[in-house]
Amino acid sequence: MKTKTLKSTLLISCLLLLSLGSQGQELFVGTNYHPHDNKDPEKIKSDIMLMKAAGFKVVRMGHLAWDSYEPSEGKFDFKWFDTVLDMMNNAGIKVILDVAVRPAPLWLHHKYPEINVTDPEGHVQYPNHRYMVDIGDSVYQKYALRFADSLTRHYAHHPALMAYGMDNEPGDGPISYSEGVRKRFIVWLGKKYQNTDSLNKAWAGQRWSRKIGDFDEVGLPLGGQFGGPPERFLDFRRFISDEVNAFLVKLIDRVKLQAPDKLTTTNMWYYSDKKYFDYAKTAYTGKMDRGGCGFYPGNSLLTNYGLDDASFGIARIQFENTTPFWCTEFTTMTAVPGSIRKSAYASLMYGNQMVCGWTWQSMAAGEEQYLEGMMDWDGTTNRKYEEYRQIATEFKKIEKFGFPYHNQAEVGLAFSFPSKIASYAFPERHDAQLESSFIEFIPRNIDTRVVDISQSSLKYKLLIIPGMTVMDEKSAAKIREFVRNGGTVLMTTASAVADEHNQVFTSTQPGYLNDVFGIRIGGYEETANMNEFSRTGQAGDKLQLEYNGKPVGMNSPRFDLIEARGATVLGHITSLDKDYPIITMNKFGKGSAIYIGLPADKALLDPVIDDLVKTLAIRKGPEVPAGVMARQIDAKHILYLNIGKNAVEIHLKGAFKGILTGKNFADSFTLPPEEPELVEIN
Repeated sequence: MKTKTLKSTLLISCLLLLSLGSQGQELFVGTNYHPHDNKDPEKIKSDIMLMKAAGFKVVRMGHLAWDSYEPSEGKFDFKWFDTVLDMMNNAGIKVILDVAVRPAPLWLHHKYPEINVTDPEGHVQYPNHRYMVDIGDSVYQKYALRFADSLTRHYAHHPALMAYGMDNEPGDGPISYSEGVRKRFIVWLGKKYQNTDSLNKAWAGQRWSRKIGDFDEVGLPLGGQFGGPPERFLDFRRFISDEVNAFLVKLIDRVKLQAPDKLTTTNMWYYSDKKYFDYAKTAYTGKMDRGGCGFYPGNSLLTNYGLDDASFGIARIQFENTTPFWCTEFTTMTAVPGSIRKSAYASLMYGNQMVCGWTWQSMAAGEEQYLEGMMDWDGTTNRKYEEYRQIATEFKKIEKFGFPYHNQAEVGLAFSFPSKIASYAFPERHDAQLESSFIEFIPRNIDTRVVDISQSSLKYKLLIIPGMTVMDEKSAAKIREFVRNGGTVLMTTASAVADEHNQVFTSTQPGYLNDVFGIRIGGYEETANMNEFSRTGQAGDKLQLEYNGKPVGMNSPRFDLIEARGATVLGHITSLDKDYPIITMNKFGKGSAIYIGLPADKALLDPVIDDLVKTLAIRKGPEVPAGVMARQIDAKHILYLNIGKNAVEIHLKGAFKGILTGKNFADSFTLPPEEPELVEIN
């Protein structure tokens, strides 16, 4: 029996490796398709013919459609969908099938009202909208996993099936404040703290007469909103996060049990403000075969902020995974001509392998009514269909030349879920500072990785810690060793302010790390008030600085009061009543620790990062003019994308060929605005 089991395991492993390997050296273009909106076989047949004509390789289906497969309890209807998958297979189009465990069907809400969401005021909410379910409820999980079992077992061996999608946007949807949630929270607290003495210490129970004598006295934080007791609020959000992660892992494991040779992916919008959770805990397990997201950069060509933001979305979901990334949703709506294609090529620079347009059909009903897709309401394809057709044609032409791109980061950007929650107390939230740091490297064409310090091996030359408010001992120890062993760390304001319980350090700040940085942070000042003493006529949040002898101007509502204790001062605020140290550098072991007492901001980060890139010899992308994204895809191929409004001249030595244009060049070529080119070096 053991021998049979071993052989079976080895066979499954080989099949999975073959499946994973077959997805390399290939790019996928497709669409999100909703046949449950219109089951007319002729309509579906016509749609598939148009998809095939466009060169689409993949469709994502089953999105938010649990009751299309289980219209009533225990009565499954797969027959209609079997036909759809057969038609896709006959057309050579692969399928990502979402295991749509949210929203739950109304029949389940009706039978088990305890799965409903209760708002902070105690009112049970009718599930009018999507995601209106208490995901931690055991009854809900029982039925959701049963549905996942039935769906994945039925389609596990279908030849069209490429991957299963794990839920959708798990960070979206309201948090429930029911009595059931409170009781589960108490169980979670009991496991973490063991007794009320430990709980009261962690929660500062002595403050305002809030000591807890029995775990049953625990209530949910005031409305679940910021502004209540910070220690309790952080633990509550950790608890909610743990429930989401635990269910996500259960779902992946259940799907893998039924379909071990199929890939798993998702649209992992974990950072929705509604239920932002700590996806890093799941991402670092490697259980999700393909990180995925919706890539929505906005509808204009003229601004690149949306493109930067959408690219950051990939990075904050991928973390340190080395597998290809899938944009399981991609912009359509009223995106101006050329902007979808521009975004598609930009996404390739971050390891993306899939551009799956949201959506095929313009929406006629429901919450996204009037959202425009590739096909108008009357079934006529539009210009966005033609743009996706162009992308599919071009991706087919370039895919064999080293795609998907492999990130080669020497820069890590620290993400901390507790800091995201705790940094509400500061004008600059942790994730906003993280995004600003990420964007710094886009025009430099330098690869970066978003990392969870507690789970990362920190194999980087430079580690940036942007406003990491909560500093636990494990993370501090890893930072200490990183610097001691020769790494360089750059930390910004609002970092290492509070311990793991979200209580402010009463030891010298930055907590656990003051000796590493060689400083003492005494507090902060508010710029607008201090500008009453400005020597240069500044007002509001404006500050003037000097960094390494260079003038810098920026805005910040606050700045840290820094006392150098061994560190060298590299920069001062020069516009107030006196010079204030604001940038310091301390040698520690073989490495360096730099502290900036201001938020991550382009004006100040630009010169600092320029110096660090040079000093640390950080690997850069190809040399290009400003406004051009570029990556060396492999030894012979370079991908360029002009994201600017003017044509630029790209200089390369020798002869080379443009794969997209088919033109031969020598020493240079002109790249038109908003245009890509893949160059093959002879």
